[in-house]
Amino acid sequence: MEVARTFGATQTALFTNADTKPTEEGTTLIITVSSDRGLCGGIHSSVSKASRKHVEDKPNAQVVVLGDKAKSQLSRTNRNNIRLSFNQLGKATPTYAEACAIADTILKEKIEFDQAIIVYNYFRSVISYEAETIPVYAVSTFSKSGKFDAYEIEDDVLENLQEFALANSIYWGLAEGHASEMASKRSAMENATKNAGEMIDKLTLTYNRGRQAVITSELIDIITGASAI
Repeated sequence: MEVARTFGATQTALFTNADTKPTEEGTTLIITVSSDRGLCGGIHSSVSKASRKHVEDKPNAQVVVLGDKAKSQLSRTNRNNIRLSFNQLGKATPTYAEACAIADTILKEKIEFDQAIIVYNYFRSVISYEAETIPVYAVSTFSKSGKFDAYEIEDDVLENLQEFALANSIYWGLAEGHASEMASKRSAMENATKNAGEMIDKLTLTYNRGRQAVITSELIDIITGASAI
């Protein structure tokens, strides 16, 4: 994950230093990063809610969903915006090759965008995560940056840069999301184990009290009968 953060920070710094900004009339692509698995609290709901807010701001935005959990949530409200979805995610630790395959599929599907927004869960600690975004810009947008002239970049390199930036951002989102999901699952399982232990203790206490009451009642009957004789 640290490697993904390092590459991601370097890439974000490039866009920041070049003063790259999306145009108001430009097309937007929202990539929501989740997985296929549950049992991790509201971790998938957080990216779904954040994605909905971006769609509210950009009603014509196209949405690409990574993972069946967020897809089922977004399909209820933004079905018409979903252009592409991927599943079989979250079963193992994300790899860069997996991110490259996703980015390559998006580009092959001719999904045009001036700005892409990667919505993912940023891992803060084992008990904390938060929905964040990573911006990725198309070649046409990046080439119009205020300080683009400071970079001597050839056209074919620009195309490769866009592909790398998209794949790298997706990998960053997948890595952060996977770490957040594993931490959330651990916390959820610890809470479930604790609750189950408390329930077992309460049921054991109730059983022992009932058992003791039955034994006491039987002893009283025996003593009463012996006294009557």
